[in-house]
Amino acid sequence: MLINALCEYYEELKKQGRVVPEGYSLQGIHYLISLTPEGNVDGVIDWQIRENVPQKNGKIKEVPRPRSVLLPLRTEKPGIDSNIIEHRPLYIFGLNYDANAFTSQDKTRKAEKSHEAFRQANLNFIEGLNSPIITAYRNFLMNWVPEEQTANPYLTDLGKAYKTASFAFCLSGRPDILLHEDPLIRRKWESSLIESDEGGSVTSQCAVTGETAPISRIHNKVKGVPGGQPSGTVLVGFKYSSGWSYGHEQSYNSNISENAMKRYTFALNTLLADRNHHQSIDDITAVYWATGGDNTEECVDFLSAFLFGSSEKTTPEQVDQMLGGLFGKVREGAATQEKLLLTERIDDNINFYILGLKPNAARLSVKFFYRRKLGQLLSCVAQHQKDMQIGDEVRAVPLWRLKNELKSPKSSNEQIDASLMAAIFQSIINGTPYPVYLLSTLVMRIKTDRNINHIRAGAVRACINRHDRIHHNKEELTMALDKQNTNQAYLCGRLFAVLQKIQENAAGGAKLNRTIKDSYFASAASKPSLVFPKLLTLSQNHMKKLSEGRAIYFNKLVEEIIGKLNGEFPDTLLLTEQGKFMIGYYQQDQDFYTKNSETTKED
Repeated sequence: MLINALCEYYEELKKQGRVVPEGYSLQGIHYLISLTPEGNVDGVIDWQIRENVPQKNGKIKEVPRPRSVLLPLRTEKPGIDSNIIEHRPLYIFGLNYDANAFTSQDKTRKAEKSHEAFRQANLNFIEGLNSPIITAYRNFLMNWVPEEQTANPYLTDLGKAYKTASFAFCLSGRPDILLHEDPLIRRKWESSLIESDEGGSVTSQCAVTGETAPISRIHNKVKGVPGGQPSGTVLVGFKYSSGWSYGHEQSYNSNISENAMKRYTFALNTLLADRNHHQSIDDITAVYWATGGDNTEECVDFLSAFLFGSSEKTTPEQVDQMLGGLFGKVREGAATQEKLLLTERIDDNINFYILGLKPNAARLSVKFFYRRKLGQLLSCVAQHQKDMQIGDEVRAVPLWRLKNELKSPKSSNEQIDASLMAAIFQSIINGTPYPVYLLSTLVMRIKTDRNINHIRAGAVRACINRHDRIHHNKEELTMALDKQNTNQAYLCGRLFAVLQKIQENAAGGAKLNRTIKDSYFASAASKPSLVFPKLLTLSQNHMKKLSEGRAIYFNKLVEEIIGKLNGEFPDTLLLTEQGKFMIGYYQQDQDFYTKNSETTKED
C-alpha cells in the first residue's frame, strides 16, 4: 500500500513536470568552483538560495538552501565509485577536513583513492570534447594535486562546511557557464545511456503494478531522513541471507520491478527534499502528501499548519486566526462535526497520506502509515485542536509544543518515548482516545514541576473529555471555570487554588520562600483527606492578615466549595481524578487572574 501510494504520487509529480529525466538525478548544490582556462581554482562561490522561513516563535529567519540541479545519475554503489561530473568534496579535492585542518592522508587512503577514481573516470568521459568550460575542467583534473592544496585559501574559508557541501563547476568570471549544463556533456551522457543489466536477470510479476517486468535487485537510497546515513538509507533491502527465500537473493525477495522502484524512491526523495512535506517528531520523521485533486498542495499546507503549528506559507498567528474562525463556524452551525473544512476550495475527497519513518543502522523503519480522505482527516485534526483548548482564547497546540510540555523544563536533552509520540499522532489522525500514558505523563510532570500552563491543562482536559465522549459519557470539564461542577476531585482542585490565593494575599505582595503549592500540591492531588485539614488550619492564620472585606469574600468561597463536597475529603484520587483536580485548580486560578485583570482595566 505504501509503495503503491508513492508510485501514485510519482504520477502526480509527472503531471506537474517535476519528474527527473531518465539517466539524471537531482542534487542540491551549495557552492560553485570557479575555474580559470588553465584549470586553476580562483574562487569558491556561495550558490545557495536564501529563503525567508517563518519560525515557531512567529519571527522570520533567512535560511540558506542548496540549489537543485540535474546531474548525470548519481551512483548508489557502496565503496569508492565516482560520478560523472562529481559533486562530493572528497572525490573532487582528495582532501579530508579534520580538527580544523585539511589533509590528503588517512589510514585507508580513501581520499587519495576517491580522487583518483574521480579523475580517471571524468578524464575518460570528456575525451574528445572541447568547449571553454570542458577545457578548464580537463586542466583541473590533470593539474590538481591534493597534497599541495591543504592550505588552499578558498577551501580553508569554507571550514567545516566543506564536509557536508556539494559542488558544481563554472568558468571563471562566468557563473552562468556551468559544466553540468554544457551541451556537449549532456549529449555524450545521453548517448552513453544504456539499460543496465542489473536487476534484469530476474523477471517476475511486480507486486506493485502486477505487470511482468525485470525485478529490482538493489533499491535506490532514500535521503533526507534525520538520523539516517548521510549517503542515504534504503526502505526495502535484504542484506542478510536469513531474509532470503525460494532461492532469491537481496531485493529479488520483494518482487518490486525496476520501474516501480525508481518511481517510489524518486517520489519519497522529492517529499523529503521539500520542507513543506515533512516534520520531525523527536526521532520520527512524518512525511505527508495528497493526491487526487487540483489543489493538493494547499491541502498539504493546511494540514501541516494545523498539526505542526505553522508551515512554509502560514505563520502561527495565522493558524490561531484560522482556528478561531473554524470554531466560530462550528458554534454558528455553519460547519458540522463530520465536515470541518477550512475553505470551500478544498476537496474533501482528496486522499491524504501520512508516513512515519525512523532510521536504524541498515534501513528505514516504517513506524506508521495512514491514508485518509481529506474531509475525514481535517475533521479529526480540528477536533484535536478543539479538545486541546482551555479558557476563552483560541491558541493552536502544535505537536512540538505538546511534546515539550512532557519534558522537564530543567532538562535540555530529555527524550520522549517515540512510541508515545506515535500513539498521540495515531489518536489525532483516527479521532480515537489519547493514550493513557499521555495523561499519566502529564499528571506526573505537573506534580513534579508544580507548574500547570494552558497547554498542559488543555491536554489533561482533552484526555479526560475525549475518553468520556467516545465512551458515551457526559463530558464534565468545560473550557472555563464551572461553578456547577460537583466532581469531588475538581472541587478539591478549586479549593487548593483558593487557599493558595489566600496565602498570596496575606503576604501582601511579598515574595514567599515556600508556598503551599511548593509543599503540598502533589500530595493534595493524590490524597486530599491527608492534606486539606492541615491546609484549612493554615488558611485561618492567613485570613487574620487580610482586610475584613477580603476575609469575608474568601470565607464565603471556601464555604461554597466545601459545601459541595460529600461531607469529607476523598481519601485517594486515581489518575483521571488527579487530572480533574488539576483542571479545577487551573481554572479557579485563572478565574482569579481574569478578575484581577478586569479590575485593573476598570481602575
